[in-house]
Amino acid sequence: MISSFRNFAKTKFAGVLVFIMIIPFVFWGMGGMFSSGNTNNIAQINDKNISTQDFIDHINELNITQEAIRDNLEKNIIEEILSTLVSSKLLDLEIEEFNITISENSLSEKIKNNKNFLDENGKFQRIKYEKFLLENSQSAVSFEQRLKSRELQKNLFDYVGAGTTTPKFLAEKLYEEEKKKLELEYLDLNQFYDQKDTFDNKMIQKFINENKNDLKVEYLDFNYAIINPKNLIGIDEFNEAFFEKIDQIEIDISNDVNFNSIVKDLNIKPINVSNFRFSEKSNEIEKKIFNSRKINFDIIENNDDYILYKINSSDERTPNIDDPELKNEIVELIFQKNKLEFNKKLLTRIQNKEFKQNEFLEMGKNKIQKITLNSIKDNKKFEINSIQLLYSLPVNSFTLINDEKGNIYLAKIKKLYMSDIKMSNDDLNKYMNKENSNTKNSILKTYDLLLNEKYNVVVNNKTLERVKNFYK
Repeated sequence: MISSFRNFAKTKFAGVLVFIMIIPFVFWGMGGMFSSGNTNNIAQINDKNISTQDFIDHINELNITQEAIRDNLEKNIIEEILSTLVSSKLLDLEIEEFNITISENSLSEKIKNNKNFLDENGKFQRIKYEKFLLENSQSAVSFEQRLKSRELQKNLFDYVGAGTTTPKFLAEKLYEEEKKKLELEYLDLNQFYDQKDTFDNKMIQKFINENKNDLKVEYLDFNYAIINPKNLIGIDEFNEAFFEKIDQIEIDISNDVNFNSIVKDLNIKPINVSNFRFSEKSNEIEKKIFNSRKINFDIIENNDDYILYKINSSDERTPNIDDPELKNEIVELIFQKNKLEFNKKLLTRIQNKEFKQNEFLEMGKNKIQKITLNSIKDNKKFEINSIQLLYSLPVNSFTLINDEKGNIYLAKIKKLYMSDIKMSNDDLNKYMNKENSNTKNSILKTYDLLLNEKYNVVVNNKTLERVKNFYK
């Protein structure tokens, strides 16, 4: 979706911030305007300002292109990036308060021990380091500053989580919990849902009437013209003359020149479309025009072509079940609604302890299946979150679970027992580290909440909107 931002999110730096980077918008939310009305600042942490220039510099450091930002404005990419910047600044304040430092010698050793800069004999090669900087368009100063920042933040988290030591019995308990086998009985609930072929026209029309405001279908009338170098300037080359004509079209649009006048001057025959309804079967150009309908008159790119379009009218109508595609969509909605209601009712009865063994047997009628799960990570049949849910429940419990394809099952836990595999020394070390990590993560989550109380983050909405408008 946002490839550049995702690449950033996969770095170790983003991983370090996993607990804290959500704070600004999850806990504090979007604040109001600063009392000073200073539009040069985009956010404030207590009395520390974050300037618009700080934010732009942060975007440049992340190497996110303007195009990627523009394409994802409606997906809140600006807010996400600002959140990472606020988080980083917040950590800097904590580092300063705890007086956490790193020496130049330590930083130098980090670089010299980086495997990317070592030769086959494990020795640091300055030329490899310099080549890395060139290939990534970085200066030594900026790279070393970012490295220093990451190490300081890592040291902060090490400081916060210091002193966590796992007792052996906790590691053994975690091992037992994860290695337990679970015997399970289950029913595929697909066989209990109302099937689509049982929905007649009367039922479908009733559903439409009851939900007509939510089911209205938008229809468009529009004209468009496909523009490329061949039909505009007579050659297959995207040259200056071609783009000059495209620029002129954009000027004509801004000056409210009539669509028909523009295509007539270009000597390109337009395509007229009436009663267009979005469908996966529609051609890609017309789907793209539909998705761009918020702008009534525009020119857009489509692969190697430009599309000049004009929306003439828009109308919302109640679905017509004489349209086979629309009818199938309504049938699917009814099926999903009935399925959801069935599952919800069954789950409510389970949670209220009203669902009993005799009803499970009655529902099953020789359709009950059995399976043994070998560990809490055994997700060959069911989705991993469902497996973790099952392992958290007592024997004889009922619950609803799902597989990777979204199929829902009614399950009963028959038996939980330890396997015959004994814990080895390697396992003990592994689970000591794992439990220690769990404890540390718990401490960091608590630290996250403490930071929420300690710092007040306010976002300057007007400046934020100004930044967004810059990328539009």
